[in-house]
Order: sequence, then C-alpha cells, then structure tokens
Amino acid sequence: MLEMKNTSTTRRTRDILTAPELIEAFIESRRQGLSPRTLDFYRGYLRRAINIIGLGVNAQDIRLFLAGLPCSMGGRHAYFRTLRAFYNWLYSPKSGSGLNPSDNPILAVDAPKVPQPLLPAPIQHEVDYAIGQAPSIKLKTIISLAFDSGIRLNELAQLKAGDINWTDNTITVWGKGNKQRRAAFSPRTAQLLIEFLSQNGTKGANANIWGLRARGIQSSLERLSKRTGVACNCHSLRRAFASNLHRAGLDVEHIMRLGGWESLVMVLRYTKSVKFEDSLEHYRRVTEGTQILMR
Repeated sequence: MLEMKNTSTTRRTRDILTAPELIEAFIESRRQGLSPRTLDFYRGYLRRAINIIGLGVNAQDIRLFLAGLPCSMGGRHAYFRTLRAFYNWLYSPKSGSGLNPSDNPILAVDAPKVPQPLLPAPIQHEVDYAIGQAPSIKLKTIISLAFDSGIRLNELAQLKAGDINWTDNTITVWGKGNKQRRAAFSPRTAQLLIEFLSQNGTKGANANIWGLRARGIQSSLERLSKRTGVACNCHSLRRAFASNLHRAGLDVEHIMRLGGWESLVMVLRYTKSVKFEDSLEHYRRVTEGTQILMR
C-alpha cells in the first residue's frame, strides 16, 4: 500500500515514491490473478514510458508521448493500454494515493486507432486436412484437441493425463490468471488421445502428456503450417474453434464459456471470419424448421 494518504500537496506525494517505485507498486497490486507474462508486459512498457510516469503528468504529456513513438499503431495502443491501467490504478482508492479519480489524465486521452485485419481461422475441412498431413499421432492429437477445445498454447502444453475426464470428454486446464476451467473435446479427439497415450504412456503424474514445452509444440505446428498452407498454430485454431461453432449456430455466450473468455467482446473478435453468408445459411435452416412446424 502506498503511504500517500496524509500528504498535503502533489509535490510531497511525488517525493515519497519515484517513478520506478510507482511502477513496482502498480505491478505488486496486479500480482493476484494475472499471469507472469502479463506482469512482464506491464513492467516492460511502463519502464520504457518512465518519463510520463508520475503525479505531475497531464493528458497532453501522454498524447505527445504516444504521438512520438517510432512504432506501429498497434504498438502505440499497447502503450496506451498499459498507461490506462497504471493511471486508473494510481487515481483509484486501491493505490492509497488519495487522488481525485476525476483528475486522472488518461481520461482525456483517446485510444490510438488500430487497423483490425481479418486474422486466419481455418475451417473444418482445412483442419481435417492438417490432421491428415501431420507426421505423428502426437501432432494429430494436438491439432484435433486445440481445434475442439479452443485451449491456449500454455494450457495445451501443461495438460496432464489426470486432467482428462473420459466420462464426459472434457479436460481441466489452468487458464489466464491461474484460473481453473474445463474444456470439451469431440469423440474423434478422444480416439486420438487414447491411441496416443497407449503408444506413449503418461510421462508421470506431474509431466505434460506431450513431452514438449510450449515452444516445442509451437515449432511443430509452424513446420506443418508451412508444409500444408493451413494456419494451424494455437491462436488460429482458437479462432477456428470459435468461428466454426458460431458458424454452426452456437450462441456466443456458450462459446464464451466453452472457450474460457471473460467477455463477449473477445468472442466477437475471434469470430470475425464468420460472414453474412454463414449467418444467412443458419437463418434459413432455423426459419425452414419453423415453417415445417407451422404446417
């Protein structure tokens, strides 16, 4: 907790904690519920933006800093997101600073506009082709499970034999922020898992079933992608998971729960590849069914 509540002026408050100390106090406040990678993201961007970290910073300072960055709009947006999280904390009761939230300078700064290209999301037959071309039962199983469940790379890499529930074809994974959740898989993936485990064993109670770390899984998928032309990394397979379920008519709230997203906004980002024609086809199936019932 910052010892700022009893200070009478901004000058005195600024003298208590330097910019590096403010950054570390902010990081410490984030530790519960955030992954180490997210904390490193915050720390790295804040340290590079250290000249505009402090109580004497105003909105114009932040605007000029963002405008002068020699990076893409996506990079500027990453700086903005980090600064927004920092200043929202600093001007909140959680920081113990005693500052008025309405004086928060980030409130007067617009987020940089970021182009949003349509990212690849393989459709069912492309995933089937990639599985067929995979050189080992291990890689076939990895692709099928990632597509069925939408799990992230780190979740996939940490999967243990004891995490698999064969009764209802689900797995238990540890997601972002060290949160436990369940994910589902299809009968095809169940068969591949059985075949893979029968050939390779379980590697021990605390070891992942693949015998690979996240980077090893990623490299194997990258090599297959180059050979087949199918984008089958874990990010694209997670998008495919969401898009194909949405294309089949599953409600976005169900997709959000199945994929472990915390907001519908993220689901909508992942389902951008679903086109009007896909929605129209589903609409016709639904309305045709309604017409049959009315006869």
